[in-house]
Amino acid sequence: MPRALITGITGQDGLYLGELLLSKGYEVFGLIRGQNNPKRALVEATLPGVKILTGDLTDLSSLIRALEAAKPDEFYNLGAISFVAYSWENASLTTEVTAKGVLNALEAVRLYSGDEPAKVRFYQASSSEMFGKVQQVPQDEDTLLWPRSPYGVAKVFGHYMTINYRESYGMHASSGVLFNHESPRRGPEFVTRKVSQAVARISLGLQENIVLGNLDARRDWGFAGDYVEAMWLMLQQEEADDYVISTGETHSIKELLEKAFAVVGITDWEKYVVQNPEFMRPAEVDLLIGSSAKAESKLGWKPRVGFEELVTMMVENDVVEQKALAGL
Repeated sequence: MPRALITGITGQDGLYLGELLLSKGYEVFGLIRGQNNPKRALVEATLPGVKILTGDLTDLSSLIRALEAAKPDEFYNLGAISFVAYSWENASLTTEVTAKGVLNALEAVRLYSGDEPAKVRFYQASSSEMFGKVQQVPQDEDTLLWPRSPYGVAKVFGHYMTINYRESYGMHASSGVLFNHESPRRGPEFVTRKVSQAVARISLGLQENIVLGNLDARRDWGFAGDYVEAMWLMLQQEEADDYVISTGETHSIKELLEKAFAVVGITDWEKYVVQNPEFMRPAEVDLLIGSSAKAESKLGWKPRVGFEELVTMMVENDVVEQKALAGL
């Protein structure tokens, strides 16, 4: 039975990856921060087969203890402070967790592996936010990185550190440069879930409008359930490498709003949307669209869920959830 250790298991990717690995017969260990983590119950309810360990990406010794307890064949580092807007308010903390946390994870794996550098196959969750001020359309594995947020800068550090450990120590360490991937499990602070939740509430008469920032920003949105399969495929390859994971399509926030409101039968959606400069980023990333040609040819990976299907899935889920919460 293969064994895997996942950091960030409380997030949407961690939950989907845990489900995937359990379905493949893995013994799965999830690392959570703190004894009283409020999301522990969510993991236990969603992934009853997962063994939970406590640890912290900022504490190297706790990561080594987790490795010794889990004895994993695969280590998926999904843990990070992942909300981009928050990273400007807490740039130092974002750097400690999202950047230096990767170094700690890599070093823990290196020390645990001893004279077998590829003993544990390592996955690093890199991000399309690393492309920032895009220098090429679409973006692929060779596109110059130009991050436009503290989060993006931290992810660049982790990305290059993963490459460095692979090249310096012979570790089987791969990075997945994942473009935006969403699901009904996405946190409500992210724009896709903010929209799907608000649309559900507006359709039920529970909310009057939704307040957003830049409606013209464009993103390459896919389904998180598809993207975790790409993570797993990377660690099944004989040689470690880096891969862009995306749909190859780009959509604006306006398109997201139009599709989301259409799910609940609202066509005149503009009157429900309020723009507020407070929600504008200090340095905006205007256009992200990825090319996953390498992942398709080497991993045999393709996204299965399209943009419209994804938005429909999220809105319908939130309608059911909001109805239940409101007792309707």
